[in-house]
Amino acid sequence: MIVLGVETSCDETAVAIVEDGKKVLSDVVYSQIKIHEKYGGVVPEVASRRHIKKIITVFEKALTDANIDPKNIDLVAVTTKPGLIGSLLVGINAAEAFALAHGIKCIGVNHLTGHIYANYIESDFTFPLLALVVSGGHTELILMKKHYDFTVLGQTLDDAVGEAYDKVGRVLGLSYPAGAKIDKLAHEGKHTYKLPLTYLDGYNFSFSGIKSAVLNLLNTLKMKGEEVRVNDLACSFQNSVVKVLVDKTIEAAKEYDVKHIIIAGGVAANSSLRSEMTKAAEKLGVKLTYPSIKYCTDNAVMIAVSGYFQFFTNFNEN
Repeated sequence: MIVLGVETSCDETAVAIVEDGKKVLSDVVYSQIKIHEKYGGVVPEVASRRHIKKIITVFEKALTDANIDPKNIDLVAVTTKPGLIGSLLVGINAAEAFALAHGIKCIGVNHLTGHIYANYIESDFTFPLLALVVSGGHTELILMKKHYDFTVLGQTLDDAVGEAYDKVGRVLGLSYPAGAKIDKLAHEGKHTYKLPLTYLDGYNFSFSGIKSAVLNLLNTLKMKGEEVRVNDLACSFQNSVVKVLVDKTIEAAKEYDVKHIIIAGGVAANSSLRSEMTKAAEKLGVKLTYPSIKYCTDNAVMIAVSGYFQFFTNFNEN
């Protein structure tokens, strides 16, 4: 089964074609990072306008790269939520128009399920499975007992972890997006600053406290005329955040006796999170996977794969 995926939930215009949920025939992503960098974050109106400008070109390249005729595509899968409304509408309208023009069924896919299924591209799932979804807009722990069966065990009650990274990066004088930059600085520093570890009841998260603690620490150091060791502060911040993420995930993995842990979303690219989760999973004796870097950020391959499993799940249920 050949699925064409479309992803425009934020600032990437992406179209991909995937066969049987595994074989990537084409993967085209137009990123707007350079455009939004000067604003310190994504500007919704600018993002949607760029999607409109690029969507047809990206569609055409995906079809050319796959060397496929539209009549051989069996399904179109497009991100419908969550995301920036204007950006989503560009992708939805383009996907539905393409599907209608070629007589292909079109289904809507949740962006977060796409991030989860980005892991499937390179590794089969072993159930029961626990997914830690970490991105700029989301931080969630999700239990899966079978394909397309999602139970949210916990989520952030305020800032998502990626959002905390970007806000801390801003006060440290780093350009947007700050996640990879903080990760790099953290490996050049030492964990010398004391920052809070927030453990809420159950499996919920909170990252607003550590963000405020970093800001307060910076203000205190400046008032005292003391040097701000940026590398050390980045290291202390990252260590604190990663520890909470790993501890909560492993706690849930034990309670639900899972066989497989996956990390999904943009923050899945973080080297410390990968390293610490690997150590913890090995100690627990549980399989751990995370996507290649190119599949951590927003892309259409993950939407095509998620759409593939969504279609067959719904088909079998009906």
